[in-house]
Amino acid sequence: MTSILVIDDDNDFRMIVCAILEGEGYQVDEASEGGEGLDLYRASPTDVVLTDLIMPGQEGVETILELRKDFPKVRIIAMSGGGSAEPGSFLGFANKLGASDTLEKPFSRDLLLQTIEKVLN
Repeated sequence: MTSILVIDDDNDFRMIVCAILEGEGYQVDEASEGGEGLDLYRASPTDVVLTDLIMPGQEGVETILELRKDFPKVRIIAMSGGGSAEPGSFLGFANKLGASDTLEKPFSRDLLLQTIEKVLN
């Protein structure tokens, strides 16, 4: 079974994403900030990490950098409501730091699932 770690400080958003993924048969772990997500990943690596970029505590950018350093092959999808994947945006910056793909919030259920499948293949 494919496993996914969802890191997002918005509890309602995280709950919806987790429900969608669990409904599709994925095993899902969740964290409310980057440090907690890193601890979970280190204890039990998942196939994909979805991380928000703007969070209190440890932000997504720091989380991506640490994951890439310690786990170079990890598949990371960066999420943000703070802009598109253009080179100068938050998501563009996440791509440069090693995100496998990005999602601009809000996104559809279908786009979420398509992006996960793309990153897995």
